[in-house]
Amino acid sequence: MTVSNIAAWLQENTPLRLLGQESLLALANQVEERSVSAGKPLVQAGEVADGLYILLRGQLETHCSEGRRSEGEGDVGFLPGAVINLEALLLDQPVEKTVVALSEAQVWFISATQMQDLLRRYPDILQTFTRQLVEAVKRLSFQLNYEQERQILLRPYLVAKAKRGVIGKSRYAVRLRNQVREASNHRKSVLIFGEPGLEKDNLAALIHYSSADRRELIVQVDCSKLQASGADLFGRVGGKPGLLEALGRGTLVLNNVQELPKELLPAIATLLRTATYRPVRRPDGLRSPEKTAEARLILISEKAIPALDGVVEYTLKVPPLRVRKADIEDQVTYYISLICRRRGIDRVRTAPEAIRRLQAYDFPNNLRELENLVERAVAQMLPGGVITEELIWPSQSKKKQFRLNLLNTYPQLRQFLRSPWWPDRINYGFTLWAFALVVAVLFWGPQTRDRNVALLFFWAWWWPLVLISFPFVGRLWCSVCPFMIYGEVTQKLSQWLFPNRKLQTWPRQQAERWGGWFLFGLFALILIWEEVWRLENTAYLSACLLLLITAGAMIFSALFERRFWCRYLCPIGGMNGLFAKLAVTELRAQQGTCSAECTTYQCYKGGPQKGEGLETNGCPLYSHPAQLEDNRDCVLCMTCLKACPHRSVEFNLRPPGIELWTTHVPRSYEVALMFLLLGAVYLHRLPELQSRLGLTWDLSAQGVHALVSVGLLGVGAIAPLLAQAMLRLIYRFRPSCKPKPFLTLAYGYLPLVWVANLAHYLQLGLAEGGRVLPISLATVGLPSQSLPIWVAHPAVIAFLQGGTLLGGLLLTIWLTHKIARQPLRQLWPQHLASVGIASSTWWLILG
Repeated sequence: MTVSNIAAWLQENTPLRLLGQESLLALANQVEERSVSAGKPLVQAGEVADGLYILLRGQLETHCSEGRRSEGEGDVGFLPGAVINLEALLLDQPVEKTVVALSEAQVWFISATQMQDLLRRYPDILQTFTRQLVEAVKRLSFQLNYEQERQILLRPYLVAKAKRGVIGKSRYAVRLRNQVREASNHRKSVLIFGEPGLEKDNLAALIHYSSADRRELIVQVDCSKLQASGADLFGRVGGKPGLLEALGRGTLVLNNVQELPKELLPAIATLLRTATYRPVRRPDGLRSPEKTAEARLILISEKAIPALDGVVEYTLKVPPLRVRKADIEDQVTYYISLICRRRGIDRVRTAPEAIRRLQAYDFPNNLRELENLVERAVAQMLPGGVITEELIWPSQSKKKQFRLNLLNTYPQLRQFLRSPWWPDRINYGFTLWAFALVVAVLFWGPQTRDRNVALLFFWAWWWPLVLISFPFVGRLWCSVCPFMIYGEVTQKLSQWLFPNRKLQTWPRQQAERWGGWFLFGLFALILIWEEVWRLENTAYLSACLLLLITAGAMIFSALFERRFWCRYLCPIGGMNGLFAKLAVTELRAQQGTCSAECTTYQCYKGGPQKGEGLETNGCPLYSHPAQLEDNRDCVLCMTCLKACPHRSVEFNLRPPGIELWTTHVPRSYEVALMFLLLGAVYLHRLPELQSRLGLTWDLSAQGVHALVSVGLLGVGAIAPLLAQAMLRLIYRFRPSCKPKPFLTLAYGYLPLVWVANLAHYLQLGLAEGGRVLPISLATVGLPSQSLPIWVAHPAVIAFLQGGTLLGGLLLTIWLTHKIARQPLRQLWPQHLASVGIASSTWWLILG
């Protein structure tokens, strides 16, 4: 090829056409043709340019290393006519990019020395390309300014990445993953529809980042904050561009579409239908020109939008968490891993009962609420512990109605309950020593109730008073119980003697499953022992009973932390927890305060003084006041009240037994214990039962006496079981009268069981309790005939017993109706059973 032909080719096919003819001929005269094999680099990034290359035939491409590649920058291909290294030679800089031959190529080459000589001889070459570079810089500067404005406009709305994928293995999770995958395979508009808290914005991000346009930008706009004119989205004529124009081919997520200004609905519908829009015009301006939107639209809504029906091309409905309960465990595990990694702590486990508790809750705020619950549980958890049912409490499902916080109404009560007097000074200053004295008097004093004041106090004072206290203060007795005081003393001594020994954590799963049946069996054995060995009138055996329960408390306190015995195994505690459900008072906490303000959970874990909160060791029963649903697991020790720095703890006056028809969870062992206590009334009245029925059982034989006692303890369950069978039979013939489960309805008998026991012990309290002064002197061998006694007339006792039974019957009928939520006529078998129980106990106690 001649020099003139080369010059002509350069003028027709390369950017060198701007040069004069003389300069082109000078360049053409210096070119040297070279061949480049496929895959071989032509120039290397970072090296000094060895000369100017002009591609004659073939194809070249730039290669950037990953460390030097800018975000969004790709490889650039060169076609014949491309000039390579011109900028590096003119500016005397190293080569910026490596250029590789994609196929065998032919190039023209002018060495760097020759190029420098040409630049000196022909100044117009340098001047021409300098002007070209200046124009290029101006274009780049304009593009840079536009890109900066675009970034400034989009930055507040950018979505950097998707937070997580779709978690779970349920059919709902699998279907949701498939829908996200399908939506990411096209650029159709998408409506993501679902309840609050379902992370719908994360699904929108998943769709974008799983699509082929993942390198484009994605922005999310809250529709409630958009201008009614739409200038944010569409821009203004002759003014600032809108998000649609700035976004280009990216993805625009319109969140909370249900809050979109009504004025914008037609424009959004047009945008979805035709992908066109009009910038906002000035009030006095002409109609704005129509523009085409390249962006993909994803809409997120919690409600149906009639104005947009039929214009969205693909709808993705997100199922609420309450129908995806099979995924809750996977969600909890995922959240725990995130939280533990963020906090820098070891991975923790979750107890099965905690998962079951979550699965029993409907989660009105869905995933957002679940994540908050898990984070709160991890914050409460002790190092190396397990997230238990008490730690992962969901929000209360019932509104706190008809409550009066006594701590606010009576500030002196708050002051007393927060003082050292309650209950520590009472326990260690009085109860500890009084109990030892009572046991000593029972062992070494006279052995009958008419001569031993300790025996009189135990049977004629303690039993009636503790039964009377249940409807008023629940398990208050347990906070000053001597059994657990000696258990705590044993616990402290064991830690003092063996300082390196660590108390065991509670085996909660086994205790929840078997603890209630253990205390049921122990209570049954105590009742049989009491009847066969006449403990009511045998002082040293009554002392043995007290020591037996105290020994259980001491043993388990030496093994386990806090009050494991009280929570799961104590028979008296089980009875107290059962009857405490009827109380008109409750200890609870303000759910919102605990959720929003508390980070230390000192009421549960214990800790140093903080603000108003005092230093404590935490709840002895491992109960959090905000998660209590009934009075069973609260002994009113007020540790939480003392520890709380936010005044969240409340001591409320409430309707009696309201938990039984609102938040209550029935338990089989509690129902069994309730009917055992009812059977105990028949057992205590065994002599009257024999005489009135003309029975001739020889109870002098302990074996026969024990068998009869076992049978009578089961009598209390007969009428309720027959009533339930009758309800089931009615349901077979009348399907509209479906009864509640037996465990749920059985709690309706609770007031009747309580009054039957109270009516029995009223006889002892009112007939013998007033003899305390003469019996006190008789205990120490002194004459007591001249001392006064206070004994109720038999007619008064009978009146009080009868009134108690009648009131208990009415309460039972009312409570059964509240629990069942059915008309009284549909519950007549259970009401008939209640009347039968009340009548039989009336007949036994009053004659």
